[in-house]
Amino acid sequence: MEPTLAFPLLLALIGVALFFDFLNGLHDAANSIATIVSTRVLKPQYAVAWAAFFNFIAFMFFGLHVAETIGKGIVDPAIISPQVVFAALMGAIVWNIVTWIFGIPSSSSHALVGGLVGAGLAKTGSAAIVASGLTKTVFAIFLSPAIGFLLALVLVLIVSWVFVRQTPFAVDSTFRVLQFVSASLYSLGHGGNDAQKTMGIIAVLLFSQGYLGPTFHVPFWVVITCQAAIALGTLFGGWRIVHTMGSKITRLNPMQGFCAETGGAITLFAATALGIPVSTTHTITGAIVGVGAARRVSAVRWGLAGNIVIAWIITLPSAAAISAFTYYISSLFA
Repeated sequence: MEPTLAFPLLLALIGVALFFDFLNGLHDAANSIATIVSTRVLKPQYAVAWAAFFNFIAFMFFGLHVAETIGKGIVDPAIISPQVVFAALMGAIVWNIVTWIFGIPSSSSHALVGGLVGAGLAKTGSAAIVASGLTKTVFAIFLSPAIGFLLALVLVLIVSWVFVRQTPFAVDSTFRVLQFVSASLYSLGHGGNDAQKTMGIIAVLLFSQGYLGPTFHVPFWVVITCQAAIALGTLFGGWRIVHTMGSKITRLNPMQGFCAETGGAITLFAATALGIPVSTTHTITGAIVGVGAARRVSAVRWGLAGNIVIAWIITLPSAAAISAFTYYISSLFA
């Protein structure tokens, strides 16, 4: 198929996609650094640089299964058009900005999925939706924080048993070092899962307009550009959300921070290997609640955690509504 989209317009849409990727890193910086900052192992400015580095190199460790899910598994690639891509990105971007302003740790991933669904429905109705891909993504909204919660809870119990004879000072010193490892792993998982969502958007745009040839794939320049954009966003950080994630839900010490990050990282690694676009926000929040609950149930501010869950639930339909509205408005000028 010959390219059908003018090159300047193509570049503009890729620029919008990379802006979303940057916002994703900005919005989700807290997911990678909240625990290591709240435990005072690293100062915020060093923590974001640490996280950004591992965000960038994540492509070296993961396949592109999540990018393929976003590109082909949420809406039918046959209905993708520049208008659909623009509407989907605007739905995700607007919702990300709203939640960032109010310090709500919502999901950039599900905002993008919601944007795709809203634009697809606005264009062709329910026939546009790939039910299998959307079902596993929605299922992961509830499953990923539950797995993060359970893994973190179990890790706290194991670590507490292993170090039961150690002094509090020795335990604290050990896990101040180990938190560098767990934070690195979580940042790898974040970069590996989240950057691929933008890769999928750009790749399906290129494919739908005839720039990739007959077979869907993700060009290497798209991979590198998206990893760089999310890393740059992480470098700028999202301090409002860091405060919510790192201290408002529950107070953490280095051992608990290690368990939360490790439990979250395991969840992200598994989801990325399976090609499931999960939310890093959901995952780390579940893990943080898990380590708080392991200490005692009252250590978790359940009211705040409940508000975060509400934000998770409304993210997909809210982004879909914004996206559908954008599609209808842009149709007036098409």
